[in-house]
Amino acid sequence: MTRLIHRSLAAAPPFAVSGKGIHLVDRDGRQYIDASGGAAVSCLGHAHPEVLAAMHAQIDRLAYAHTGFFTTEVAEELAATLVEGAPAGLGHVFMTSGGSEAMESALKLARQYFVERGEPQRSRFIARRQSFHGNTLGALAVGGNAMRRKQYAPLLFDVARVSPCYEYRERRDTETPEQYTERLAAELESAIEKAGGESIIAFVAETVVGATLGAVPATPGYFKRVREICDKHGILLILDEVMCGMGRCGTLHACEQEGVAPDLLAIAKGLGGGYQPVGALLASTGIVETLRKGSGAFMHSHTYIGHPVAAAAALAVQKIIRKENLVRKVSDDGKYFMNKLRSRLGQHPRVGDIRGRGLLVGIELVEDRASKRPFPPALRLHAKLKAEAMKRGLLVYPMGGTLDGERGDHVLLAPPFIATRTDLDDIVERLGASLQSI
Repeated sequence: MTRLIHRSLAAAPPFAVSGKGIHLVDRDGRQYIDASGGAAVSCLGHAHPEVLAAMHAQIDRLAYAHTGFFTTEVAEELAATLVEGAPAGLGHVFMTSGGSEAMESALKLARQYFVERGEPQRSRFIARRQSFHGNTLGALAVGGNAMRRKQYAPLLFDVARVSPCYEYRERRDTETPEQYTERLAAELESAIEKAGGESIIAFVAETVVGATLGAVPATPGYFKRVREICDKHGILLILDEVMCGMGRCGTLHACEQEGVAPDLLAIAKGLGGGYQPVGALLASTGIVETLRKGSGAFMHSHTYIGHPVAAAAALAVQKIIRKENLVRKVSDDGKYFMNKLRSRLGQHPRVGDIRGRGLLVGIELVEDRASKRPFPPALRLHAKLKAEAMKRGLLVYPMGGTLDGERGDHVLLAPPFIATRTDLDDIVERLGASLQSI
């Protein structure tokens, strides 16, 4: 009998016992292609020798030192490396143990910034429907994942909510992409005015929406308009790139492709590639200097921030990504992967949309392609596809409630950056066979 509280209390999952490259192996010796990188985490695959060596070396030197007493060379080097590749203006790093912590830190830093600027009336956030920003209470509050929020709603603070940039379902037949973008910009402007612009701290968004909608990129120009509106009202822009960042979308930071720089940027999954729990918040120099000249401290912390072994793992991952030019590989292979998926599955009667960027791809499932009608939620089609894929030695990331928290199904693909094109072909074929069987 298991004593772990597993994600499902109905049945325990199989035991993973080893991993190498793009594969994981269970206790029965069955091998799986990790086509989703777990949850878009394992960017370098499993058991990369250079990362393991860096972790071992750090453990031999120093496994842990509390940041209330010390800093460490490895954490300082990681921060410098992250700033070197960061969008313009992001000059400081706050280390965390994961994405939820990074987003929670962003919300608190944004609030403290305005308090220290003499604008304590700014106490609200604007975010989007069908978004996800983490499972801690603050991050869950700004997130718009209706399914995850439902039972915790009484515990969550109020957030002004606007539409996602979800072109497949929400752009009208009579609209051009440009008109749709402007409609969303007008909606954001209206929401700010309704809430009172002087009361808003920040607009919060995933640059490419991850698990909740299934790899949905914004329309061209959307984030430039968002940045303009935020600047007009003195509102911060917080971008969540926990899933879509650190090379996953074909640039180191997904916002590079949007031509904007946020004030705060959360990263995590691809930062350490799953070798240690690690995340980070990149903050603008202006925000940090306001605190430095004011109270002199960020009134927030966690026990394991800046953990030396986590920092060593993340630093090794980032050095390998740069040394092997893997971001460029993701960009090139992402186009190849998308073409293969659309060729194999694009006309499948149960596939409504195939979208994404780089090696972050979502496949939305529909009962009827012409009307985009989703399957009844009771069918749990996404879960059935996951089970069929596992039978074929393929791991995909499923999600239900794509449309509104209840209706809609999709699966997410996020192969490791090191996957070969032969590996990508294999993923497409196994997924096609799995889809055919449901």
